[in-house]
Amino acid sequence: MSGLKVTALGVAMLAAAFTGATHAQTSINVGCTATTDCASAAVALSEGIFEKNGLDVTMTLVGLNSNIPAALLSDSIQIGGPTPSVFLQAVDGGLDLVAVAGASSTSATTFDTAGVVATSASGIEKPQDFVGKKVGAPGIGAFLQVLFSKWLIDNDVDPREVDFVEVTFPTMDDTLRSGAVDAVVTAEPMMSRIIANGTGQVAGYFLETLPERRPAIFYAATRTWADANPEALAAFRASIEEAADIVNENPDKGRQAIAGFTNIPMEVLSSMKLSVSDPQLDQEQLDWWVTTMNEQNMLQGSPDTATLIQK
Repeated sequence: MSGLKVTALGVAMLAAAFTGATHAQTSINVGCTATTDCASAAVALSEGIFEKNGLDVTMTLVGLNSNIPAALLSDSIQIGGPTPSVFLQAVDGGLDLVAVAGASSTSATTFDTAGVVATSASGIEKPQDFVGKKVGAPGIGAFLQVLFSKWLIDNDVDPREVDFVEVTFPTMDDTLRSGAVDAVVTAEPMMSRIIANGTGQVAGYFLETLPERRPAIFYAATRTWADANPEALAAFRASIEEAADIVNENPDKGRQAIAGFTNIPMEVLSSMKLSVSDPQLDQEQLDWWVTTMNEQNMLQGSPDTATLIQK
């Protein structure tokens, strides 16, 4: 009888250990700026998709996109949402980072989710009017500033004649209202908030002429973390793919998740478009960004894009 008791106890202990192992969760802090581009991560968090896939995820709001590589390197976040230009400049500078999943990309239907917003006092109405003006951007060298500069170049304006300063998304409305800058290069949901407040109006949609599926944001990590956590990375990718479908098919859930992450009211978010969630990422997309950045002399070397997407 005692032998049977021991056996039963052993089975119970094994069952408890097995149950604990299956519910063990990997902790990941995901850092993104206050845009709609990380909607897939926000939805995966709010809808319990990360948890279902064995991940304990928190999200951290990062003021400037250009701060994300340093945050990854310090391990204060494990996965971040850098723009391709910030990512490539960090790699060009010697940081060993890898892209791990797509987040958002350009689309002909969502070109107006980003733009340059100017005050009426600035007198800005066309690309040539930006010469000599002070323009705030959420990271010098980040997606918005680089593509705004490309738009200026395409309209025969030298971006070196524009005075760029870094302004975080949450402070854009106040900075523009104070007259500290003449315009801001911004995106949703902040763009709708600035316009709704009457602080400025759109002076140009610089994404309008871009090819389809150029990544605006993608998820990245240090190569060390990605190599050490293949199962967690696979679970993260599966979560992002599931959440991306929700964002694209049910934008209201995306807006609600973004509101929870950014603290921007739903009344501001309710009427705006969301960026297209695009979890796929390939080398050709990175090569396009390298070409675009080389037009602006932003890279010292030639990044080997074939090695920059974690398999």
